[in-house]
Amino acid sequence: MSEITLGARRPVIVRRRRWRIPGAAIPYLFLAPATLWYAAFLVYPMLQSLYVSFFDWDGLSPSMTFVGLENYINIFAVDDVARLALWNNILWTLGALVLPTLFGLLLALALNRRAPASTLFRTIFYSPAVLPLVAVGLIWAWMYNPHFGVVNVTLKAVGLRSWANGWLSDYTMALPATFVTFIWSHVGFPMIFYLAGLQAISKEYYEAATIDGANAFQRFRHVTMPGLAETHVIVLSLAVINGFKVFDLVYTMTYGGPGRSTQVLGTWMYFQTFQYYHAGYGSALAWVIAAIVLVIAIPYIRRMSRG
Repeated sequence: MSEITLGARRPVIVRRRRWRIPGAAIPYLFLAPATLWYAAFLVYPMLQSLYVSFFDWDGLSPSMTFVGLENYINIFAVDDVARLALWNNILWTLGALVLPTLFGLLLALALNRRAPASTLFRTIFYSPAVLPLVAVGLIWAWMYNPHFGVVNVTLKAVGLRSWANGWLSDYTMALPATFVTFIWSHVGFPMIFYLAGLQAISKEYYEAATIDGANAFQRFRHVTMPGLAETHVIVLSLAVINGFKVFDLVYTMTYGGPGRSTQVLGTWMYFQTFQYYHAGYGSALAWVIAAIVLVIAIPYIRRMSRG
């Protein structure tokens, strides 16, 4: 009988496969948490709001009644307050396109120099832009107080007693008075953008224009304004957006009154949703605001960018 001698067995080494992440996928992995957060707290509520806008719902009960486009039709065909609010938004946006933009450009031109106090004045004019709009609205509502407000007290002190008014309780003056507050709080944004745009224009262009005999106005027209083309796009687009999403100032200063004279789409959406419990109708108003901003802003940006 033959003997079979078995040698010592060699240990079996099991090699684990290492999963390697492709280099191109690493940036997306870092973005994934923020993307999920964005989708959960912004995209999903937006889509839910769009879904609710096609229903009659009080925002509390589990049952909803599908009404199709009825909420949207009512905004333009039935609801007089919504049409007034839309008109006020249009007026507000037109004013936002002109006055804060113009004042911001003038301030930027005045402060675009190396003067000892230029930094101080830039800070002073920009500081209202960083204040919460709710606080700004409350401060200016106190200033407009007909009895002890700074505005009326100053007018009476300089002999203009007849000009003193109950600014926020006057049906015709409430909206303009509120818009003055908007100008004060928003002029800092275009000023900063225009300052950045002015400092990006090469001094050589101005020197060449001066050598060619251009005066100050011609240099402004043919050098400064073309050099600020991209800045104009940013400033005017933000003005349109701010004009249609206005809410804080109107709510804190006038509460949409007196009567309905200062209602804007943002405040009317709030009242419909949280006071009258018409969540579906309020969602429709929100999407009307979003649609108007997109329709106005996107084509304008494309046209200006191509031009």
